Amino acid sequence: MENFWSLQLGVIFLLLQVWASGSCEAAPPCQPGFNLDHSVFRVDRRHLPQGWIVGKVTFDDCTGRKRFLFISEDSRFQVDLDGNIKLKRAVTLHEGHTSFAVHAWDSNGKKLSTRVTLENESGSHSQHLTPGDTAGQVESSSDVPVLVFPQLSPGALSRQKRDWVIPPFNIPENAKGPFPQRVVQIKSSNAKEVQILYSITGPGASEPPEGVFTIDRNSGIVYVTQPLNREAQDQYVLMAHAVAVGGGKAEDPMELIITVSDQNDNKPEFIKDTFLGNAAEGSQPGFQFMKVVAIDKDDPETYNGEVVYSIVSQDPKLPNDNMFMINSQTGAISVASPGLNREKYPEYKLIIQAADTQGQGLSTTCTALITVTDSNDNAPQFVKDSYTVSVPENKVGYEVVTLPVTDNNEPHTPAWNTKYTIVKGNEGGFFNVSTGPNKMEGIIETIKGLDFEATDKYTLLVTVENEVPFATRLPTATATVIVHVVDVNENPVLILYQNTIVAPENLPVNSELTSYTAMDPDTARMQTVWYQVGSDPAGWLNVSKDTGLIRVKSPMDRESPFVRDGNYEALILAIGNDACPVTGTGTLIIHLEDVNDNAPTIDQREITFCSEDPQPVQLSFTDRDGPGNAGPFRVEVRGCSRNDWTVETTPGVHLTLKSKLEQDEYPIVLRVYDTGDKFQDSVVLGKVCDCKGRDVTCQT
Repeated sequence: MENFWSLQLGVIFLLLQVWASGSCEAAPPCQPGFNLDHSVFRVDRRHLPQGWIVGKVTFDDCTGRKRFLFISEDSRFQVDLDGNIKLKRAVTLHEGHTSFAVHAWDSNGKKLSTRVTLENESGSHSQHLTPGDTAGQVESSSDVPVLVFPQLSPGALSRQKRDWVIPPFNIPENAKGPFPQRVVQIKSSNAKEVQILYSITGPGASEPPEGVFTIDRNSGIVYVTQPLNREAQDQYVLMAHAVAVGGGKAEDPMELIITVSDQNDNKPEFIKDTFLGNAAEGSQPGFQFMKVVAIDKDDPETYNGEVVYSIVSQDPKLPNDNMFMINSQTGAISVASPGLNREKYPEYKLIIQAADTQGQGLSTTCTALITVTDSNDNAPQFVKDSYTVSVPENKVGYEVVTLPVTDNNEPHTPAWNTKYTIVKGNEGGFFNVSTGPNKMEGIIETIKGLDFEATDKYTLLVTVENEVPFATRLPTATATVIVHVVDVNENPVLILYQNTIVAPENLPVNSELTSYTAMDPDTARMQTVWYQVGSDPAGWLNVSKDTGLIRVKSPMDRESPFVRDGNYEALILAIGNDACPVTGTGTLIIHLEDVNDNAPTIDQREITFCSEDPQPVQLSFTDRDGPGNAGPFRVEVRGCSRNDWTVETTPGVHLTLKSKLEQDEYPIVLRVYDTGDKFQDSVVLGKVCDCKGRDVTCQT
């Protein structure tokens, strides 16, 4: 072990001398590779335990990385990412030494190798292999790695589990051939005793895509038959099999992982040819407003698939050639310099490059079109700052005035569109201001009727702003609107617009019912108001022209067809004596109280009976009077009819034949009384048929 560390210190001292002697000279260009073509590590024993670190290899791919994927041709040795070589299981140096190759790949996928040799300085051959410690060995003179199926331990009943993992084999994509090319050789530990046949299974061999890998059944050499494409499939997992000829015991399958290493065979591709972005004028440096995206199909874990962005050109190059910057890793574009001005430079065109291999490899370009959007740096101005208008009173929705404005911002943008506010003079809420359809005028309308007699003049103060706030502090424009209210001849207003009274229907003619009084809102006109009946369907009313007193003109009748639900409706007019007279209208509703002025009548005009066992017939009645002056009704049989007919009062009133009569028709005189004993005589035709009971049938 001391010799081992002495060797390591000697190597370090030698490297320091080399560095010191060349420190004053220019450093040569970096060349990827191992620092030594052949490393020899000496040990003082034959039997090396599992986990033993035998040395370290150093590799540089000129990218600054410190950790790499190493592959050892001897499966007993594992090379960690930092280059340390350690035993995956116990090893016995039977011949006092062993030698194997270690491989690594640079950033372009090129395979580079070094050789490692272990030598036993003690020369002792007295140590023995611990049962179960041996596994794959390098036992071939071929130029490809050899994997040996692990042996059975002496006396073991079954194959022991292995704690080592075969690392993947790397094959660069797009190899030129010729094909087939050797990849690896597998061997059975029993190959010296019996003839072994080898095979491989899995995707790429026995499964789709079939035939990418084949194996020589006798030698166990695995071949690749065609160029591989990492972007189509970056790894193949195969199972290697060894079977003794004649049906001997087969080896347990061995997993082979073949990794396709990347080559820089794809250039970055932008997801769009042209990207569109907007940056507001006045935007400050650092403001990010858009992003471009490119994709490289190569391995994203290598520089082959890592995209670097840059700006190739800017058009126009004003106010300077560095108005924008791009994040080289994300493609985000930001403002780099102040001075964006829509009015001077409304659009920029950038050519953006995406390149792999740290920006030095394959590349492509796209176009970024940047529109400089308007910011609200100009306040709208009224064309005139004062307006005087006239508006007739009582008009709702009347357009008072239109206020046009101008604005130097970009037309038809939120910084150009306007909105308006009445800030003074509209305390009563009579006016509303809105933006016109062209967005460049304010329209004032009345939302309540103006009253000349209350206020004949309004002074409104109106302001205008844009839909978006000003980018800087700007003065707000105002306009003054003086509104004169124009007096119009208004209708006289009846104090009682609708007047409901109650009167008995038999009120005498010329009786006073009520009176109407009207007020003229046009106090300045000094008009006289006179009255007349506007609508009186039954002609029952008379109104005094001067006083509005309403009297009964003709008898009223609650049962008239002009009365609905006991109410009679008439219109009373109040008319001013202006040169252009106008009229006010009032509604008079007379609720007529019922009077018992109608006698009841019998609804039936003919009743039929059987001559034998006649059945009573119920009578029905009509009384035009209202409740209280109609039923219950009382009926008397009058005159000679009393000899043959009688009336019974049960629930309802029934007429019954009390004498047996021949089949014939008989007049029956009946007197019907209402609840107030008002009566009327009626004649009902009693028809007697030669039949019996309820089945009334007259024989012809």
